[in-house]
Amino acid sequence: MIDSKAWYQSKTVWGALIAVAASLLRLGGVELGLDIQGELADAAVTLAGAIGGLLALYGRVSAQASIGR
Repeated sequence: MIDSKAWYQSKTVWGALIAVAASLLRLGGVELGLDIQGELADAAVTLAGAIGGLLALYGRVSAQASIGR
């Protein structure tokens, strides 16, 4: 069985997005080292997980139907 996760929980996706952003920043004269890029990817995955959890809680609290047994 293959485990799956949402795209926003993937360090590879965030790493790729940050690498693209770092390349664009470099064109503007701002340099991001690989260590900073890695830290940003870790922070993005953590933040995305927290936001997902908060949205799930909001959805449950605001739902019209109750949870059955």
